[in-house]
Amino acid sequence: MAKNLVIVESPAKAKTIKKFLGTGYDVIASQGHVRDLPKSQMGVSPEDDFEPKYITIRGKGEILSELRKAAKKADKIYLATDPDREGEAISWHLQKLLKLNEKAANRITFNEITKDAIKNSLKSPRKIDMGLVDAQQARRVLDRIVGYKISPLLWKKIKSGLSAGRVQSVALKLICEREKEINDFKPEEYWSLDAVIKTGASGKGLTVHFYGKKDEKIVPATGKETDGYIAKTGKKIKCIEIKEGEKHRKAPLPFTTSTLQQEASKVLNFSTKKTMQLAQTLYEGVEVEGHGTIGLITYLRTDSVRVSAEADAGVRKYIEAKYGKEYITTEEVNKGTGKKIQDAHEAIRPSYVDIPLEDVKKSLSRDLFRLYQLIWKRFVASRMKSAEYKTTRAVFEANDMRYTCSSSKLTFAGFMSVYSTDEDVSEDTNDGDLSGIKEGTSYTVSETVKEQHFTQPPAHFTEASLVKTLEELRIGRPSTYAPTITTILARHYILKEKKNLYVTELGEAVNAIMVGSFPEIVNSEFTALMEDTLDSVETGDVEWKSIVRNFYPDLLTAVDEAEKNLDKVKVSDEETDIVCEQCGRKMVIKYGPHGKFLACPGFPECRNTKSYNEKTEFKCPKCGSDIVIMKSKKGRRYYSCTNHPACDYMSWQKPEQD
Repeated sequence: MAKNLVIVESPAKAKTIKKFLGTGYDVIASQGHVRDLPKSQMGVSPEDDFEPKYITIRGKGEILSELRKAAKKADKIYLATDPDREGEAISWHLQKLLKLNEKAANRITFNEITKDAIKNSLKSPRKIDMGLVDAQQARRVLDRIVGYKISPLLWKKIKSGLSAGRVQSVALKLICEREKEINDFKPEEYWSLDAVIKTGASGKGLTVHFYGKKDEKIVPATGKETDGYIAKTGKKIKCIEIKEGEKHRKAPLPFTTSTLQQEASKVLNFSTKKTMQLAQTLYEGVEVEGHGTIGLITYLRTDSVRVSAEADAGVRKYIEAKYGKEYITTEEVNKGTGKKIQDAHEAIRPSYVDIPLEDVKKSLSRDLFRLYQLIWKRFVASRMKSAEYKTTRAVFEANDMRYTCSSSKLTFAGFMSVYSTDEDVSEDTNDGDLSGIKEGTSYTVSETVKEQHFTQPPAHFTEASLVKTLEELRIGRPSTYAPTITTILARHYILKEKKNLYVTELGEAVNAIMVGSFPEIVNSEFTALMEDTLDSVETGDVEWKSIVRNFYPDLLTAVDEAEKNLDKVKVSDEETDIVCEQCGRKMVIKYGPHGKFLACPGFPECRNTKSYNEKTEFKCPKCGSDIVIMKSKKGRRYYSCTNHPACDYMSWQKPEQD
């Protein structure tokens, strides 16, 4: 029997695809990139027109040997790496290393790992798309040049181990700017005023909210001003208008990479990195009881909200059977972005919408299922009708002072039968029972309630809000959001407490150098323009090396100027209350390959170090002492009592808050 070879990136993906193709096919994983720029040098030669010097990645020799043997035996070879720039580049590198015919149509792509999608892709193989490859090469080379030219400068001026990057430096700048906004914020006083009115014989009160005057919304600035409005209101208030109406809350669109990361952060408290790791597993394939190994979702890196006609028809059929025809939306929702590049893939959706969630739940880990359920519910909801509300608004007047009261009641759940957020639930509000209120009737004011408030500073960035801002500013691509945040956290430029991101002293120092010496690199408009230029490379309108040729001389000049003019920056280590038992100094927090540790600031005279155990907000359920996070010899986190060994409490799971 003729043997066909299919090459993918991951073993999980290989296992899933092998199940669909049978004995006539070998499916082998390259385990990611097989060739890349060397780590020991920039790997790009300005003298040779910025030609990249690719080398085989260390440790990939055995895999390449296996691939070469399989390629020699195969009658036909298919390169089936992911359907994006990165995947196209991996296929191109494989083509070069395996010495495949560059004119041969041996590239296949699919948006979901299902039997039909795989079979259909095999019927229409194509040549390597050099537009996609060149766009990836341009990004890789630009990022390499920025990193290898600016990072050594940061080592000299601040300390070793730091890095700079096109996207990560812009993200850091955004966080620093937000921190400055918060620090510079000056709160302003304002007051709210409510009146409680008697609505019936029972004396039951209805709270109405101060609006202002007939044609003027007023927000009292002081308590004295508020007292003036209370005096003008008096003891009688008349209902001058009751207005009833309807409002609709539209169903959400299916997930893109960005919206999935944001929602998983808000709803599931997942980091962007964790969300992408779990989504990758769902895409590549998992064992589902009764169904074997299947890919549960479509490709996870996408800017598009479009779905295929088959998937659209399938989910509408499911909704009709489960909820009824009246729940299916009649509006046009199968929209693309209008841009060829961003619309290359479908939205993130389940590959098999008709497999019951209960069946999937039995086979997945808790977090994997929670993310899958979020994707499944969002997709089903996107094809359902809007939620409908009945609204009532009453307007009251007393001596030219206006008060209002409103209520909103859900009358048709629509998409909320499947998927709802805190925002959706908050729509179903009720200031009070307006059923007894009659237009033209006067009521007694039994009480007025005034309250002082102060304006709040902007919120700290969370991973979700940072991703949203990066997307709005067109900084980076779907595939870059998670690694960007992971990198600036790992470099300790920022730290994460609960959900909030805070800039560190080190981050401020790095940002100051980037803003002062490399303003163009951290300019969000320039970075967004660069993304558009990379899109033009993909479409074949711009030659990729021309971007690098234009960029490099200005960068080189800026680096030379910074070398001459920048002073060395001293960044203090964070001091703790823990005293070094060898010399009596207070120990400081240092960062190593495995995270935080304590070191004596007297180095090199005193070389004492010890592990750093991070305190939590929890108390020991046995003795009431503090709980700290520890690490086992294998690096696994666990929770232990600070009173150890007198108290033997420990837990692999996070303790529950009282």
